[in-house]
Amino acid sequence: MNNQDHVINLLNDFKIETPSWGYADTGTRFGKFVQAAAASTIDEKLADAGTVHKYTACCPTVAVHVLWDFSVGVDAQQTASVAAKHGVKIGSINPNLFQDQVYKFGSAASPDPQARAHASRHVQDCIAIGKAVGSDLLSFWFADGTNYPGQDDIVSRKKRLQGALRQWHDAMPKGMTMLVEYKPFEPAFYHTDIADWGMAYLLAKEAGPNAKVLVDTGHHLPGANIEHIVALLLDEGMLGGFHFNDRKYADDDLTLGSIDPYAVFRIFHEIRNAAEIHGTDVSQIAYMVDQSHNMKPKIEAMIQTVTTAQELFAKACLVDRKKLQDAQANRDIVAAETLLKDAFFTDVKPLLTQWRKSRNLEADPLAAYRASGYEARVAKEREAARAARGITSGGGSYA
Repeated sequence: MNNQDHVINLLNDFKIETPSWGYADTGTRFGKFVQAAAASTIDEKLADAGTVHKYTACCPTVAVHVLWDFSVGVDAQQTASVAAKHGVKIGSINPNLFQDQVYKFGSAASPDPQARAHASRHVQDCIAIGKAVGSDLLSFWFADGTNYPGQDDIVSRKKRLQGALRQWHDAMPKGMTMLVEYKPFEPAFYHTDIADWGMAYLLAKEAGPNAKVLVDTGHHLPGANIEHIVALLLDEGMLGGFHFNDRKYADDDLTLGSIDPYAVFRIFHEIRNAAEIHGTDVSQIAYMVDQSHNMKPKIEAMIQTVTTAQELFAKACLVDRKKLQDAQANRDIVAAETLLKDAFFTDVKPLLTQWRKSRNLEADPLAAYRASGYEARVAKEREAARAARGITSGGGSYA
């Protein structure tokens, strides 16, 4: 098998999950700019996700946020049927443990037993939804933390989190994986209960064997070496998945590779190193997008991120690891770095065109989507539907 065939085989298995909330009108704490084509129902979100998969052939699942997508009275199995109609499946289940008023002082780590009980009921509901739709991922991000010194006891909060995650881990069905995400700050500005990968690692390890760490490529402080974190988590068997986005400062929700594509390449390089040099099983890594665009058109931004991920992944697969090991053994730093740079600057568009043609796709998914007229058509339909319901903008809530 030549190197090109090898990369194409790896691309066949490279699947990326898109988020339901990425198709809705959302924004920042300062406000949002509505888009006529934005989805405002779970059916519309799934239709948009199906459209992204139609033009890319690598996005077969959709992450859902339970509070936003499964309100009271929504039939989970019916939602799964709607997803299937649009050519996708429900993927990761994301509990919402930050939006309700009871979470003012936290959720699982809160000193308020009422808040902790409310969080536990919600997570149990999420697990039930996951069972109903056939999901194998339960993905947690906590806004828990404090804003002032002395506000609460840090170790007591850690122990509450440990107990909750252990309880929820044990309630999951066989085959489901718990993902524990971390974030250095916001909205907790004095201390965040899960502020870095080490804290997430400790909590996941304590929760049980089916708990892993989720790395969001935006949830890091400037200068953080994310590929270093990824390499260590892979070697420990604790890397569960990714949320793809890019950032300039800490968590900017930008399309992948828009700021630093070489950083994303280096992450993929470490994943391929783990597989090809260290024999690590990387087949269960969940690749997911976590973006919600306030400025760019929703579907176009999603296609941009997905195709960029494919491109940077393919480049990382081209690194000659035998030559790299030889250069490293000889302490030839220039040769080692050059091998990475050569792969990064390789034009993989012809290879991706070949891969897409084998799936009856256009060579340029974004151009094909734009030519389809989908956005103009659904904008007209959705504006009319919202007007009929007395709604003036799309749905969703995200900051």
